[in-house]
Amino acid sequence: MELKGRKTLVLGAGSSGLAAAKFLSAHGAVVALHDSKPVEEWTHDARSLKEGFNVALITGELPSWLLDQIDLVVISPGVPTNTIPARYVDRKDGEVIGEVELAYRFMKGRIVGITGSNGKTTTTTLIGEILKNAGIKTLVGGNIGTPLLTLAETSTDAGWTVVELSSFQLETIRDFRANVAICLNVTPNHLDRYESFTDYAAAKHRIFLNQTTDDVAVLNADDEITIDWANGLKANVVMFSVKRDLEEGLFLRGRDLVCRSSGKEKVLTTRDRIALRGLHNVENVLASIAAGLACGVSPESMAETIESFAGVEHRMELVSEIGGVRFYNDSKATSVDATLKALEALKEDDGKIVLILGGRGKNAPYEPLAKLIEEKVRTLIVMGDDGDNIESQLKHYATIWRVGSIAEAVRNAAESAEKGDSVLLAPACASFDMFKSYEERGEVFKSEVRKLEASSVGEAAVNGK
Repeated sequence: MELKGRKTLVLGAGSSGLAAAKFLSAHGAVVALHDSKPVEEWTHDARSLKEGFNVALITGELPSWLLDQIDLVVISPGVPTNTIPARYVDRKDGEVIGEVELAYRFMKGRIVGITGSNGKTTTTTLIGEILKNAGIKTLVGGNIGTPLLTLAETSTDAGWTVVELSSFQLETIRDFRANVAICLNVTPNHLDRYESFTDYAAAKHRIFLNQTTDDVAVLNADDEITIDWANGLKANVVMFSVKRDLEEGLFLRGRDLVCRSSGKEKVLTTRDRIALRGLHNVENVLASIAAGLACGVSPESMAETIESFAGVEHRMELVSEIGGVRFYNDSKATSVDATLKALEALKEDDGKIVLILGGRGKNAPYEPLAKLIEEKVRTLIVMGDDGDNIESQLKHYATIWRVGSIAEAVRNAAESAEKGDSVLLAPACASFDMFKSYEERGEVFKSEVRKLEASSVGEAAVNGK
């Protein structure tokens, strides 16, 4: 792909847009970076592109005379593809792609791509560890937090790149091809952006768009959406299930994780040896094993990695136990289905649950939480923009406390919980009403829990004198 002298517009001044602007400029393109926020509110890194990379910084409405000169738009995941500048350039036969597609055109080696409504980051991280521990040169990036473009220069023909892919990123691929493509699940999410659940699912399906008969597609046999895709793909399909034995594929039988191929079975590990909590994480492990096998990793090597893998930050992360109450951070649970899985992961010995919900909603109903809330939740603590909506749908199933901050949520949760209970931050919402990201929300939660822990230890010490 020739970039020298090409007049390019990058939409969105987040990490993806910054990576694209830097890359394009370094390869000789004429680059303008646009964001809806005033330039004064951009990050220092974004503002510094003007001097350091000769990138024009633009905010506000883009004039048609400028768009007439643009023949390549690189659109960030957070910017809808139907935005006027993208549509304008597309209609005059310019090219509109995302940062992932741009990166792919410069990547070397082979790719494992992972998408799904839930479990992407855990699975991406685990696959990366599986490949690295097997001695394979491995890069990990994409929606996990490292823009794919930042890995293009260090990719090699002999290596693998493991890429987490959101539906937003998949909307703008054209040539991108994953040699191993995984869809973990498809459940209602981002319905504030898509016209329907069908449109959202179609975006997920694009991960298989350019696969050939030489490739592998990994699908969840327990998901009613992904199971229907199996017969229509060109790639070799590998299924996984936690609910039933499969004639071919990977499945959970009792406590054993089993691989069955050509009539032969092998137990790869047991659920008791997996540090990750919850049945949903068994799904993630099975999908990771499928990817590892497709990449040529031995079952023995994978078993060692899986059994030592403790998970990733902000996913069912045990922060502390204070006065017999466990505090869990699952800030990454940004959808209703993710919160359901978090509730299911906590067992009877975790006691009753004080659940912290809320943030910026995604137009998905909260009623699917009702049954588990009624069974397992002692108190529901609600915050954020969608608080009224959550309360109206769930008020009959648990006592609800409304709060205005994470600090207030932690204090109220500690007050409500009894010894043996668990406090769970699993918001079922995006974080952008109160925080820059789910990571920041999780960090604030952990900070407030640690403050509570420090004050509890201090109080205990005083009372013990």
